[in-house]
Amino acid sequence: MKTIKYRSTGPDVRFLEEILEKMGYPVKVSDYFGRDTDTAVRDFQQKHNLVVDGIVGIKTWSKLLEAEKEVLQHNDKLLAEQDLVDFAQHYNLELAAVKAVNEVESSGKGFLVDGRPRILFEGHVFWKELTKRGVDPQQFLSSRTANVLYKNWTKKYYAGGAGEYHRLEKAAGMSDLQEVHDAAYSAASWGAFQVMGYHAKILGYMSVDHFVAKQYEHEREHLKAFGRYLEVNHLIPHIKSKDWKAFAKGYNGPGYKENHYDEKLQKAYDRYS
Repeated sequence: MKTIKYRSTGPDVRFLEEILEKMGYPVKVSDYFGRDTDTAVRDFQQKHNLVVDGIVGIKTWSKLLEAEKEVLQHNDKLLAEQDLVDFAQHYNLELAAVKAVNEVESSGKGFLVDGRPRILFEGHVFWKELTKRGVDPQQFLSSRTANVLYKNWTKKYYAGGAGEYHRLEKAAGMSDLQEVHDAAYSAASWGAFQVMGYHAKILGYMSVDHFVAKQYEHEREHLKAFGRYLEVNHLIPHIKSKDWKAFAKGYNGPGYKENHYDEKLQKAYDRYS
């Protein structure tokens, strides 16, 4: 493979962009190495412990090709059309409405390249979950735990991708207590729809570990958890009536207006219908 970088052109660029697209990067597949491709390459390099320079040489090519193989191996974990059809039939919903909700409210892909479900660890939720279980969070406070345990929400410690598992494992490993383990896994959101672990019991799972184990299986399980969440929170009727404002407010909170979630849902529904 040729060494390529920003503004390079040719078939090697197209091949690179096809690989990045398979991994979920929002790049335009063409023969031109544009800004979108440069951003994606730098993100890939950052997440795979490579020099972050945007230059695709032999080391970056090697990692990319390894990652592509893993993506292909895990493609059998991805949602299929029939999964959405089954979901629509189960909840007596219009398929176009289900597809709209799936497009707007999912993160696009439920698994990392290494086959683990996507997560986002929330240190302020960890604090609350510890307290809920009668464990004092203060006893664990130190400079070492600052990025996983804090009282108020902040996004400054988000690591993204596999980095979120490092944070989760650090939190779970702070003590041998089962309560700490459960609190940590409850403080992460899981899968394509980023359902929080602390919802496990109310969604019908035996424990947070049972919930997590199901999230490892298939994006179908992510969709199933999402459906249970919508059912428990009485959001299914809003999808049936296409009341996108009510649905967006119930699922995304008051910030739905700022992010135009209701408008995005309407546009997606119009396209699918």
